[in-house]
Amino acid sequence: MRSLNKIEAHPIGFVRRQHPNQDINDRNLVSKIIILKEYLAGLDGIEDWSHLYVIFWMHLILEEKKSLVCPRSEPDIPAVGIFATRAPIRPNPFGLTLVELMRRKGNVLIVKGLDALNGTPVLDIKPYPYWVKGRWIVVTNYKAPAYFNRINK
Repeated sequence: MRSLNKIEAHPIGFVRRQHPNQDINDRNLVSKIIILKEYLAGLDGIEDWSHLYVIFWMHLILEEKKSLVCPRSEPDIPAVGIFATRAPIRPNPFGLTLVELMRRKGNVLIVKGLDALNGTPVLDIKPYPYWVKGRWIVVTNYKAPAYFNRINK
């Protein structure tokens, strides 16, 4: 049985960008995920999915502990808990992004919308949408805080 006091993760691949300094928040940005050769068989059938969750380790985030942040650092928006944001400074710097799978070339996935930096370690990939007992789990009636409409323009 694994210990819960220490958790280890190992990359299955790495993010590659055409230009390392591209805006990571550009949802039209195309990136490559280079999967390590030992996980190549794990990609079998992935091209049948249009979208994927990519779980990655934000390796360049400073080890800074915060529990409250102001979304987008805007002073007129109240501070909220770190778990109520997508801010990168977190107790564990995991990233999670839903991307469009454009195509696969061997051990390379070409994806659109990945908000990870060049060289970012990828920890896992899962298909979207989620399903349970043959039923798709797709959320269409979500709720978001009022300030989100102001900063998301």
